[in-house]
Amino acid sequence: MYVVAGVTGHTGAATAEALLAKKQPVRVIVRSAAKGESWKQKGAEVAVGDLADPGFLARAVSGAKGVYVLSPPDLSHAQTAKGFLDDRLAFATRVVEGLVAGKVTNVVLLSSVGAQHAAGTGPIVTAHRFENLLRGTFPSVTFVRASYFIDNWAGLVPVAKKDGVLPNFGPTGFKFHQVASTDIGAAVANALLHPADGTTVVALAGREDWSPDDVAATLASLLGRQVRAIANPVEGAGPALAAMGMPAGMAELYGEMYASMGKGLMAFEHPQRLTRGSTTLRDALAVHVEAH
Repeated sequence: MYVVAGVTGHTGAATAEALLAKKQPVRVIVRSAAKGESWKQKGAEVAVGDLADPGFLARAVSGAKGVYVLSPPDLSHAQTAKGFLDDRLAFATRVVEGLVAGKVTNVVLLSSVGAQHAAGTGPIVTAHRFENLLRGTFPSVTFVRASYFIDNWAGLVPVAKKDGVLPNFGPTGFKFHQVASTDIGAAVANALLHPADGTTVVALAGREDWSPDDVAATLASLLGRQVRAIANPVEGAGPALAAMGMPAGMAELYGEMYASMGKGLMAFEHPQRLTRGSTTLRDALAVHVEAH
């Protein structure tokens, strides 16, 4: 049995689907029975409870061959950057407590490019701290350090569709690592099925590197209209996100993250060991175009 958290989001769902496609027994963790119904229909077991409840988690993972965990964003403490980071550290601590109590031997964590740095990377600091809590705590630990999520463009699809523009913080011609959720799910499933000996890191990127201009051109093809990527100053990211309604602390952290890209912090620790996915940019974006 493999236990998968985060199935109401992109990466957890992709992981559970990948395991089920391989005819593996899966138990998903959801916060309500209603959210687990579709997974029951797909043949998965459903555990209803709070991932941050150590007692519940210990029961949910008992006897599992492997467990996938992540730290989903929670903006309830994001009015300050410190409040958000402290809350996510407390969350990770409770998750690890539950995994230890459940006697788990194989843990896979959704981490991030840049997670090797203790500071200066905005919200990615949460992944660094989670990694530190897990490192050496279990016989097998895998950190899937994923690059920029192609899913992050989803919120801009309506803008591209309506106005023909794709706003971006930074230059639009710069190609960088991006990855689709399906590729993350495949990498996590592989790590669960083939436990590491000790602690290992999977540096994960898409099948090739793409720029915002590439994303705009692909959206144009999918939408059947012209779409142009627009460069905005990186230093304006934080204020712009706050103006759009993002909590102040979260906007500050994202501003720091965008700035860290220009400083070389948002890079893989060992780029020579890069793992590439197989999903095309068009296929990854098509899912979000169809949803809008």
